[in-house]
Amino acid sequence: MPLPSQPLRKLGFLTIGLFDENDPRRGHESTLEIIQLGEQLGFDTAWVRHRHLQYGISSPVAVLAAASQRTTRIELGTAVIPLGWENPLRLAEDLATVDILSGGRLNPGLSVGPPMHYDDVKQALYPHTADLEDFSYDRVRRLLDAIGGKPVTDFRGTEGFEEFSHRVQPHSPGLIRRLWYGGGSLRSARWAGEHGMNFLSSSVVRAEESEDFAEIQRSHIRTFRAHHPDGGAARVSHGLVVIPTDSAIPQQRAKYEAYVEKRTPRTASPQGPARMLFARDILGTSAEIVEQLYAHAGFREIDEVAFALPFSFEHADYVQILTDMATKLGPALGWRPR
Repeated sequence: MPLPSQPLRKLGFLTIGLFDENDPRRGHESTLEIIQLGEQLGFDTAWVRHRHLQYGISSPVAVLAAASQRTTRIELGTAVIPLGWENPLRLAEDLATVDILSGGRLNPGLSVGPPMHYDDVKQALYPHTADLEDFSYDRVRRLLDAIGGKPVTDFRGTEGFEEFSHRVQPHSPGLIRRLWYGGGSLRSARWAGEHGMNFLSSSVVRAEESEDFAEIQRSHIRTFRAHHPDGGAARVSHGLVVIPTDSAIPQQRAKYEAYVEKRTPRTASPQGPARMLFARDILGTSAEIVEQLYAHAGFREIDEVAFALPFSFEHADYVQILTDMATKLGPALGWRPR
């Protein structure tokens, strides 16, 4: 695992892609430019968040389709697509199409559960089946089967001048091995492992065995690998909010410090009935961040990361943070740009 003698293998970043309601194109263009910059800096992966009925990316698959045509090498991921909003069969078609367009670079991250504020949105989303919808892991199984090439219909063959397939088209053979589950509980970690998925370790976890975030995260990673066919070699990506300040100007440092200070109180103890525990943001020079990461029990379990960019910063701030990650923080962790 990534100790000073064992280098970090993959460096990635995650962005929410915020935009102004009155000028949404500018925000989406900013996200695409950030992904292009990530490729130029040598990052291995770029991930986008998913936000419905908010001022963030509501259609990450469409955004990544555009990104696939502006980049050639960097892998493109979602963290995560909440399947409660999706039809697994239709989503499988979209994901396979973008994977083909990208040359096999798509890394879809998924989660299950009812949509947020379901009581408020269910009549618009599922007007006739709201009380019948299944938001369990079965929704992921359906997507896995569809992407894996299993039949989704009994009909195949020629009808008139048209030919029909019994499985999702296009079929992208390698995509099934690049599906990730975003989990924040022992149950989700175990399920992802048992079903051979990759695992996105969440920055928000359920405080089941402990109130120490790093210890909980380590437990989730070990549970996942204990139930995965690949064991210790199963892929896990780590996603803390990390803000290097090496080249930041004083105004940026002040902004970053205020951002972290405002968010820190919620990390002190589990929140709400579900006892959800938030990770602390890590702010400082790359040398200071490296010291904190090597002391983090969860980080010591992995060899790839997708550091999350803060939600509400400006484009220039993200350029500074990504540049410091690629030129200072990554190399300090033993990573080398591709």
